[in-house]
Amino acid sequence: MSRDLTTMQWVRLTAQRICTGSGRLAAHLAGRAAQRARQLWRAAAGWLGESSGLGWVLRLAVLVGAVAVLRKVAVAVGGGVYAAVADGRAPWLMWGTAGAWVVAAYRCGRDGWVPRPAPPAAAEQQDDGQEQEQPAVEKTPAPPFVSPVALIAAVRDIGTPHAQLKPLAEHLSTTTDAVRAAAAGMGWPVKDVRMQGRSASAGLRSDECPSPAPADPSPGVVGAGQPADDNDDDSDEEGPREGVEVRRTDGGLIIYDLADRLRRRGVVGR
Repeated sequence: MSRDLTTMQWVRLTAQRICTGSGRLAAHLAGRAAQRARQLWRAAAGWLGESSGLGWVLRLAVLVGAVAVLRKVAVAVGGGVYAAVADGRAPWLMWGTAGAWVVAAYRCGRDGWVPRPAPPAAAEQQDDGQEQEQPAVEKTPAPPFVSPVALIAAVRDIGTPHAQLKPLAEHLSTTTDAVRAAAAGMGWPVKDVRMQGRSASAGLRSDECPSPAPADPSPGVVGAGQPADDNDDDSDEEGPREGVEVRRTDGGLIIYDLADRLRRRGVVGR
């Protein structure tokens, strides 16, 4: 305040500030009380909602009993304090409370006063933490790769003559999704098939096995604009290749090992 104010002006300004601060302090305390009541209500409702049936009834009885006990305690304490103040047995209590209120109201009445935010309850902090810490989305790993050669060999080994997806996956130590993906990559349709000792289920028919495309074009084929090769030696000068070549014949399937320059053949019966 300015030093030019008179005593009466200072008293009036102080009284006005205490009056303004009293209204702010009362509203602030009422808001804090209402916030605390809401927190208690949410905590009680959450604790009650964690159970059902007989457990819910027992918890409700506990809450009702706790409310009744607290009410009696509050009435007894409040009545005793009022009686002590009214009888003059504790004048320090009335004057001490009045002095504390005046000081607090004077501080709240200053210009630009902002109430201090109440600390959030533990339950609200826990809820906020749970909302912020969203569980990480687990990425589903891609199914392991199954080569066409391994798939054809597995159907040949366990087929009777057809093979279902589950036995194939167990034979290849992989998943049915990986077997299905390998078959789709080869263009091998998945259909309901029967195996010995099993009921009909999704699987692969051995007679519908597609032939993988050869890794390199036949050496006897000459591309457009390329000179013809008059050499009778059809051996591959680039060395052995990787993979297999499957050809269908009247007697079954013939599998060529491209890494074998002698091209030993194995006939797969129907």
